[in-house]
Amino acid sequence: MKPRLAWLALAAMLAGCGGLQPVQPWQKGELARADMLLQGDLLETRFNEHIYTSKEAASGGAAVGGGGCGCN
Repeated sequence: MKPRLAWLALAAMLAGCGGLQPVQPWQKGELARADMLLQGDLLETRFNEHIYTSKEAASGGAAVGGGGCGCN
């Protein structure tokens, strides 16, 4: 009984995805708003990247290669 119910639920979910349409050009402006960013607040993101780079300085941080000795 449970496997049949699982297949029925999967079929219902896939049928619901069939009606999705690509984003139209006039809708892209709404999706490009600042509050729709995945990383959230820009200042908080820069702060977190600074902390990460400071902690990982010996291995090169996030954007540079090489070690922490300055011999890139």
